[in-house]
Amino acid sequence: MSLVVYIITTLIILVLIVGLYQKSTNAICTSRKRLDGKTVIVTGGTTGIGLETAMDFAERGARVIIACPFQSEGDNALKLITEKTENKHVVFKLLDLSSLASIRKFTADIIDTEKRLDVLINNAGIGFANKPVTEDGMGFMMQVNYFGPFLLTLLLLPLLNKTGTISEPARIVNVSSVLHNFGFINLDKINVTKYWLPMFGFWYQVQIYSNSKLCSMLFAHKLSKKLRGNIVVNCVDPGYVGTRIFGDWGRILGPVMIALALLFFKTPWYGAQTTIYATLDREAGKVSGQMFKNCQLSRAKRSAYDDETAQKLWNKSISLVGLSSEELEQCFQ
Repeated sequence: MSLVVYIITTLIILVLIVGLYQKSTNAICTSRKRLDGKTVIVTGGTTGIGLETAMDFAERGARVIIACPFQSEGDNALKLITEKTENKHVVFKLLDLSSLASIRKFTADIIDTEKRLDVLINNAGIGFANKPVTEDGMGFMMQVNYFGPFLLTLLLLPLLNKTGTISEPARIVNVSSVLHNFGFINLDKINVTKYWLPMFGFWYQVQIYSNSKLCSMLFAHKLSKKLRGNIVVNCVDPGYVGTRIFGDWGRILGPVMIALALLFFKTPWYGAQTTIYATLDREAGKVSGQMFKNCQLSRAKRSAYDDETAQKLWNKSISLVGLSSEELEQCFQ
């Protein structure tokens, strides 16, 4: 028993030390850049990191489009942002990343109604899937975290391309995670839900989450090579942030993970800072296909920059989301 107490005590002390260090080194985006006349889309902009990101952009004067699949959540977030920022150019639109039809409907509406799109923040994501497969036949978590944003981004490229310039490129920011370091790509099983340690249900969910975040980085790497200089695409690692993404990790573990993050690591406001930095910083706009962490240029794991893997994942993704060769060509016109 004394050994168990010793181990638990040691772990608590280590968490406190690491947490206090993290708290003292959390970076803040100091840019005062205004976004008047700019249009920004923030997926998942109704709660957590996304809400804080949308709030910041609204305070800077941007037209902010927040998107999520829940009407009541969107209405509440819209009211909160407009009341706090007094920005009347914030709108909410329904977007369900687990539905390819919803993504196509959303992007068609944006293309038809918006004159410009300066920034796309692919922030929405889930950490636990309550059902294994979407109506499109894809793994639920993989579609929400990767395949959905993949299709969304490509379909919005024409408007981003129209808006961006060489001197002030449009920006795409994918919110990744430190867990991408534990991800791996098996193209034969990229769309299978239960293949990683099936005897440990929780852990294969974590593995799929990690895989999806590695896919986001590989997507940014590949896309950056296909874009002209008037659009840049980068990823951010927001750090360990106390958001409801842990809410489905169990009635005990979920609240504990959130509490630890809030107390010793990052609140959603701090978690949003690197996304904001990657969107606003002048130097960040000069690189593409890269990873940012703690408001500075960082480095993803080595395999995130593998050209062969990125190309194979690209081809597989195009097939799974149902993009025809004609549609794909139109995306890059």
